[in-house]
Amino acid sequence: MARLWGGEVHEPMKATDDTAMLTPPEAWAGVPPDFSLVLGGPLYQLLLRTRMARPPLDLLHRRMAILALVAWLPLLALSVLEGHALGTGVAVPFLHDVEAHVRFLVALPLLVLAEMVVHARIRPVAGQFLGRGLISGEARPRFAAIVASVMRLRNSVALEVFLVVFVYTVGLYVWRQQHVPLAATWFASATDSGLRLTWAGSWYAWVSIPIFQFLLLRWYFRLFLWTRFLWQVSRLELRIVPTHPDRAGGLGFLAGSPAAFAPVLVAQSALLAGAIAGRIFFERAALPDFKQEIAGAVVILVLLVLAPLFLFMGHLIHARRRGLAEYGALASRYVMDFDRKWVRGGAPADEPLMGSADIQSLADLGNSFEVIRGMRPFPFGREAVIQIVVTVALPFLPLLLTMFPLEELLTKLVKVLL
Repeated sequence: MARLWGGEVHEPMKATDDTAMLTPPEAWAGVPPDFSLVLGGPLYQLLLRTRMARPPLDLLHRRMAILALVAWLPLLALSVLEGHALGTGVAVPFLHDVEAHVRFLVALPLLVLAEMVVHARIRPVAGQFLGRGLISGEARPRFAAIVASVMRLRNSVALEVFLVVFVYTVGLYVWRQQHVPLAATWFASATDSGLRLTWAGSWYAWVSIPIFQFLLLRWYFRLFLWTRFLWQVSRLELRIVPTHPDRAGGLGFLAGSPAAFAPVLVAQSALLAGAIAGRIFFERAALPDFKQEIAGAVVILVLLVLAPLFLFMGHLIHARRRGLAEYGALASRYVMDFDRKWVRGGAPADEPLMGSADIQSLADLGNSFEVIRGMRPFPFGREAVIQIVVTVALPFLPLLLTMFPLEELLTKLVKVLL
């Protein structure tokens, strides 16, 4: 009989140490209690020492508020002192700069919030490889080594030092090249000798932007860590069960992992939406002018979190092909015996057809074969894709107000829904 744990069906196993693989979550050997993509590195240790965090990630609201205020509040104060807060003598005053407000009051807090979400959701996902018996006993030491490698890279001092140097060299250079204003703004004006920063612009360039770039680049590194982890696990010999009801051979739990990075995705799409809003308000652009940029951003951000799951495509395609062959042969043998017994008159005279377990077994076998036929080549379904697409696209919806009044937009929405 197949062994059951947590309502999931596994293939019959021999009485070896492999039976130890089906263990409840609290006994996931190989996934240490502090396994996390975010609990490590010099910045995390600094947050603990400055009491901006308590292990593991308590005081979330304090970090969100302090980082946002450090990046945004001095810009407001310096703009007021310089007379650039409401538009005196500048084409784009600070209080009208939608991109800056979205960057530091929306996107930056979301990048901080993402740490709590990813920490809470990714470790259980990693543990499922062991909890579902997908890692064979022989492969468990290699799996433990993969986990240890992730944690070493996560704690890398050199990496975070590199990111700091990068944002103050390449990051600052790129920002200055992309933010040369056509007219004077609250943060800078263009001169023959280059970009002339205001006081607020100096804080913007040397403090606020580097904070944001550092946090964003660190998230890209964490996404790299997650992709690397999945890639290395995909190279192990996984025990994929083609009849698993999730139609992904037991890997269906991975479908929830992209949603863990939703705050990071929303932060980036919100930032683009803020930049587009600035173009619409101050350069007389129209929302349809940016349809390609919006579509491209949605596609790239969705692929950013879904692409790592395609690493298991080879396993799933092979498992489906193998399952169809093996269960097809089993079904042939069974239906021949069933036909010989119940159709050709081979059943004993005292064995009634009504209530026979043979019929239920035939139905169960047919259901198992249909599950195999319905296996997906990747461990997520349409629902996961729709969820991520909608999440990424949400920050762009307020831009519709630049084309339609709110009342008209709501009327159109009601007509579509009803």
